[in-house]
Amino acid sequence: MEGFEEPGFGGSGDLMFDIVPIFIGAVFVIVISVFVIVIVKGISQWNSNNKQPVLSVAAEVVTKRSKVSGGSNDTSASTWYYVTFEVESGDRMEFHVKAQEYGTLVEGDRGTRYLGFERNRQSQSL
Repeated sequence: MEGFEEPGFGGSGDLMFDIVPIFIGAVFVIVISVFVIVIVKGISQWNSNNKQPVLSVAAEVVTKRSKVSGGSNDTSASTWYYVTFEVESGDRMEFHVKAQEYGTLVEGDRGTRYLGFERNRQSQSL
């Protein structure tokens, strides 16, 4: 049976076997590129933050809040903690804080540093 070619196995090859590896390779390159870009942006932001001068001003804790996500249908829940500080000028700044720091701060606390937030303990007369 000379000259007989089975469908899909001719000299030009099957189109699907030519396109699918290219498509999968392109998707792989895109995913890896996005991953690298996110990492580079994160490192750049961290580096930029570390180069900023430390500003020391008196501040007061005016509010605290938390955000919970997940936790339904046997999935784990994640909690993020935020504290809002008000400085002498009246400006407010909200920062993401660790759970331990969130637990130790109380609305009305006053301090001069966010990096650890040093509380000013004042004696109060009754």
